[in-house]
Amino acid sequence: MNISIILAHPYSQSFNHGLAQALRNTLTAAGHSVRYHDLQAEHFDPVMTIEELGTDLSKDPQVIQHQHELKTCDGIIVIHPNWWGQPPAILKGWIDRVLRQGMAYTFGLLPNGKHGPKGLLPVQTLLVFTTSNTPNEVEQNVLNNPLQSIWTQYVAGFCCFPNVERANFSVVAASTLKQRQGWIEEAKQAALRLFPAKK
Repeated sequence: MNISIILAHPYSQSFNHGLAQALRNTLTAAGHSVRYHDLQAEHFDPVMTIEELGTDLSKDPQVIQHQHELKTCDGIIVIHPNWWGQPPAILKGWIDRVLRQGMAYTFGLLPNGKHGPKGLLPVQTLLVFTTSNTPNEVEQNVLNNPLQSIWTQYVAGFCCFPNVERANFSVVAASTLKQRQGWIEEAKQAALRLFPAKK
């Protein structure tokens, strides 16, 4: 399978980076073709220009590269921290600039006779790993779990990805090495379940 890993965290020694590298190594060893993108290290520009907004086509080589890869992608894995209930700005810009209408989805008449989004990418699975310093029960019961809506209802919903899963690891700031190792193992098992090793 062709799998794109999208990492959005500015600190190269972060748990997010360790998790992303572990998934990259695991899926590569399982026989998959992994495209790995550390948005911060690649200096991805998250700002959409007026010119780009007015057209369905970007002239930015990075945006074009990402869009080209997604057109032959079976799965996407996204890793990022929870900042104010949202992805970091660099990842929000990636969503805005790469998953454009006309490239990742369009609108039209659906089989049920209603008007709605239609997916244009071959992506079958979106797997998202987020990290937080807010306990999961607070995220879900007090803050209404905004990242769950962003990824499952908006991104996967508009792009019509058939399978979407998200796991949140917290509280990272107070976690032990054993906990972090356990989270990485949990993430690896989830990735191999969704993207089984080649036989």
